[in-house]
Amino acid sequence: MQIVFAGKAHPADEPAKLHLQRVFNRCLDPAFGGRVAFVDDYDMHVAHYLVAGLRRMAQQPTQAARGERHERHEGRHERRPHLSIGDGWWAEGYNGTNGWLIEGQASADDPAAMDAADAEALYALLEQEVVPAFYERNEAGLSARWLQVVRESMRGSIPRFTTRRMVKQYVTEMYAPASRKP
Repeated sequence: MQIVFAGKAHPADEPAKLHLQRVFNRCLDPAFGGRVAFVDDYDMHVAHYLVAGLRRMAQQPTQAARGERHERHEGRHERRPHLSIGDGWWAEGYNGTNGWLIEGQASADDPAAMDAADAEALYALLEQEVVPAFYERNEAGLSARWLQVVRESMRGSIPRFTTRRMVKQYVTEMYAPASRKP
């Protein structure tokens, strides 16, 4: 398994910038032996190429970023098994069988405890569910559990999370009603 970190911190989010700097420095550590990588100068153009080869998408924002994401990735990441906390599009996209939900159990009043609980829940999911599902193979060399999650991810997400659906919803729920107002 290789972990690739890609993303940018908001220019005013100093804790996120420091966090990414720590991640970058860890990626340079020879102990990780090329198993952890960091993508510099990440933007939507780079994202297009990155997601083309993904087997699974994971997002785990820190407490400072919770609630600030929106459906900016709609129609791209949602077709792959996803692993995230229950915010953003995943709050409405997760159905229990189309990916994994990180559910750290800690008080929202204590950001450090919440981050620790999220990290513990993430590692438990990776060790107990995600990695075994990917590497467990049948006699044909296929991972039946992984393929089931992929199928469910596509079945549930492709019709619901598309740019076409989003634009249609904007037109019917926002633009059309606004155009009828005097």
